[in-house]
Amino acid sequence: MTQSFISRSRVILLCFVFFNLILVVKLFLVQIVHSNAYSESADRQYVTSVSNVYERGTIFFKDKDGQLISAATQTAGFKIAIEPNKIIDAEDVYQKLVTAIVLDHDNFITRAKKADDPYEEVANHLSREQADAISLLKIPGVQIVKEKWRFYPGNSLASHTLGLVGYKDTELGGRYGLERFYNTELSRNSNSLYVNFFAEVFSNINKTLFEDEASEGDVVTTIEPTVQSFLEKKLSEVKEKYKVDSIGGIIMNPQDGSIYALGAKPDFNPNDFSQIKKNYTFSNPLVENVLEFGSVVKPLVMAAAFDAGVLTPESTYNDKGSVIVEKKEIFNFDKKARGPGTSMQEVLSQSLNTGMVYVAQKLGREKLREYLLAYGIKDKTGIDLPNETSSLISNLNSPREIEYANAAFGQGIALTPVEMVRALATLSNGGNLVVPHVVKEIKYANGISKEKKYPITRAKISKETSEMITRMLVTIMDKAIKGGTGKLEHFSVAVKTGTAQVADNTTGGYYEDRHTHSFFGYFPAYDPKFIVFLYALDPKEVRYAAETWSDPFLDITKFLLNYYEISPDR
Repeated sequence: MTQSFISRSRVILLCFVFFNLILVVKLFLVQIVHSNAYSESADRQYVTSVSNVYERGTIFFKDKDGQLISAATQTAGFKIAIEPNKIIDAEDVYQKLVTAIVLDHDNFITRAKKADDPYEEVANHLSREQADAISLLKIPGVQIVKEKWRFYPGNSLASHTLGLVGYKDTELGGRYGLERFYNTELSRNSNSLYVNFFAEVFSNINKTLFEDEASEGDVVTTIEPTVQSFLEKKLSEVKEKYKVDSIGGIIMNPQDGSIYALGAKPDFNPNDFSQIKKNYTFSNPLVENVLEFGSVVKPLVMAAAFDAGVLTPESTYNDKGSVIVEKKEIFNFDKKARGPGTSMQEVLSQSLNTGMVYVAQKLGREKLREYLLAYGIKDKTGIDLPNETSSLISNLNSPREIEYANAAFGQGIALTPVEMVRALATLSNGGNLVVPHVVKEIKYANGISKEKKYPITRAKISKETSEMITRMLVTIMDKAIKGGTGKLEHFSVAVKTGTAQVADNTTGGYYEDRHTHSFFGYFPAYDPKFIVFLYALDPKEVRYAAETWSDPFLDITKFLLNYYEISPDR
């Protein structure tokens, strides 16, 4: 009897403890996690149906010190709605309202005269001061309703990365960038806060505590806002100076793929995106467009030849200024010959196409294809942004030798900028293939944070090959860029430029007067913290990428070294 009583008491006690645990957890969710939402719901001076108050998670930038800065958030204000069936004199109502807010006369009158319509919104995104001023007018048939909307504090800053929130038919949600890619996490079930708590607990404990909030969260990015702002400033300067059609840049940690800045021009302000007339402006060219980048591909092919053991940095060839491949003559950029004994270093430093044809022939078609594919150029990178496009590299399956000769100096194969920077990063990090990414962490609504993990795989080149090609690229910076005046005394910087003809999709050939200028560099070269990739499509009145990009790249390099207080490496 006594034993039975003790057992029943223990069961009752366990149930009591379990029930109290549920209460504690739910109170934590109400008072801590959802405190802002419940506080705002208590503001009943101006009301509307709770389900109509738009809620969405926040996207954060993260500065170099780890501080979170709102990049996309909710802001609160008011909207004005009218009940046309209660308005007798539409003109009189209009004249009263315009003493406090700006309204389009014809639009308002049209809406106000819909006699059978019980509800029309006539103004949005109003301040409390404006709402109070209208409230004092006490106009019959006029409602002041609290609302929320998506707000981007940086305006156009990182707009291609963030994307925007907009309507598709009647559904409001993320349409581009992170807003779309993480729409499930950022979306909110606005009704969930107002369900009867005790009904929840007793009907489905598991669902109450976990399921509804399992996917809802805030997104923490790797984007550093000061770095992003500096990159965009440089892109705007180059775009304006050379009247560039499209321009972009990426600043990434080559060791793990974290992107600190990613920008393209033209861009848009997601707070006022209705002003954009061409929809392609919203698309992110860094992940959605492919280009032939030219000579920035040369270090990838040169490294492959070293890794395969068919050449060394000390190897030489006889540069005759041009070379014939399958009846097609390929020239150096200046059509000049350097003669016998031209080194592999000079092939890269002077960007000699004939030298790269020599390298491709020594490497052979199969090895050239094998190594290029090992840089990941056939596959999407897996970046956490929507609509990533695959490269165009079908020429690497051709039986024609001319296609491999062209590919060796970066023509005939087209990559997205993010694919290009990932491939180039393998030269800097010992031959590792990283996943470029812009999100670091998801802070879920149930109070749990989850850091995103991205795999690192091996490319084909060895660490020794990586160091070998890096030394050659540092020599380019020290001796070739700006005639050697670009050298940084206390830092090793590895660089390469690229000037490529733009493909004519109509004729199947190339434009004679249009080029893509690209530039990449990583530093400190032998233990890099940053890789920078820049490109400009069809800059005007400038011939080569070294002219377009050397100074902007140096500005970005010096800024990053100073801003992050990087220690000198030489």
